[in-house]
Amino acid sequence: LLALTLFFGCATTTSKIAALKPEPDDATPLVYENTPSFINLPVSVKLKDIENKTNTLLNGLIYEDTNIEDDNIEMKIWKLAPISIANENEKLKTVLPLKATIKYRMGTKTLGVALYNTKKFNLNGTVTLVSDVALTNWKLGTKTELKSLDWNESPTMTVFGKNVPVTYLINPAVKLFRSKIEKQIDAAIEKSMDFKPNVLTALDKICTPFLMNETYESWLRIVPQEIYSTTAKLKNDAFLLEMGMKATMETLIGKKPESKFDATKIILKPTTKIPNQITANITAVSTYEEATKIMTKNFAGQEFGSGGKKVTVQKVDIWHKNGKMVIALELMGTVNGTIYLTGLPQYDPQTKELFFDKLDYALDTKNKLMRTANWLAQGLVLRKIQESCRYSLAPNLEEGKQNMMKYLKNYSPVPGVFVNGKMEDIQFQKIQLTNKAIIAFIKVNGTVNVAVDGLK
Repeated sequence: LLALTLFFGCATTTSKIAALKPEPDDATPLVYENTPSFINLPVSVKLKDIENKTNTLLNGLIYEDTNIEDDNIEMKIWKLAPISIANENEKLKTVLPLKATIKYRMGTKTLGVALYNTKKFNLNGTVTLVSDVALTNWKLGTKTELKSLDWNESPTMTVFGKNVPVTYLINPAVKLFRSKIEKQIDAAIEKSMDFKPNVLTALDKICTPFLMNETYESWLRIVPQEIYSTTAKLKNDAFLLEMGMKATMETLIGKKPESKFDATKIILKPTTKIPNQITANITAVSTYEEATKIMTKNFAGQEFGSGGKKVTVQKVDIWHKNGKMVIALELMGTVNGTIYLTGLPQYDPQTKELFFDKLDYALDTKNKLMRTANWLAQGLVLRKIQESCRYSLAPNLEEGKQNMMKYLKNYSPVPGVFVNGKMEDIQFQKIQLTNKAIIAFIKVNGTVNVAVDGLK
């Protein structure tokens, strides 16, 4: 009788529980809410790049007049040496070395008989032009004026055996081609400084979805909505152009999404001021496997119970079910088996920890506990368990920040264009769940600078 009493008494101290497992569901494909981001893009273009492209576009013969009948002058003008472009009192100063071949005809035509004497002059000199600068329809436009034309030597011709300076004859001819030179300089600079192809090519590259996290297939897609620009300004050896982009940053899980960039819909809008900071909304990925390891470590060596009845957690598993987190705890002690809890993940901005609000036993688990281990179903034990169901997201938030920093450290989307910037502290926004991971949405402020160096 004593042996039977001891046997049945011991048997009642340990309960077996076999609660039904809430099977994980599939939360993909998942597209997150689009919160507009504002990215400022202060563009600087070096005058040396403008100079190089202008020299490429304006080369060889730049003016030709082959009709001597209208004004007794034929003229050809060549670029003799590379053009130089510099900043002079916030205007473009262009120096053009040139070579001129000029035919000047002197004489009369009487009774149908022409009595002409034609002389040919080979001259070289330097034209100096000054340009006002403006940005119109994506293009850097100039309004150029010829300020001076300096011949290296005064042109002369022999008249009655004497060398007579004929600068007074040649210089009026300059008036005939000065407007041509001015227009050609303007056209060359405008063509060389058409920002649209470069800006759109860079945007196309930036807006191509890129992988934030290869293991968990987290993609970031930038979709520009509007582009803004201030007036172009000359400063030292570069043009400064303040540009800004209003865009959405979509985070998607799964296979690579298609780009939503449409160059035909991008319109450059003028504005007087661009904020000097970006606001980017990005994500940090924390997998259930990662969370499981951290929470298992939290439970190590801990006992949960009431009175003389206690359990220890041997293993933790986490997954997604109907918008909530399921936490499976494998128990050993007064109760053996696996119990299931559900709760909503929340974020503590002070500790940067993820915790679970409204944590409770799954319905079937609660029913089984009420019949076999009511003490474990009590709120006091549940609250103690809940204290260990939390872990830090700081490493994940830092990983998300570092992923973005890759595109702010001399990143070159196209040759000659370099992106640099810095990011400030991250601000947590919200959490959403997938079947693979916990996605933490964060907002980051910072600055971005786009430099054009060696533009092709």
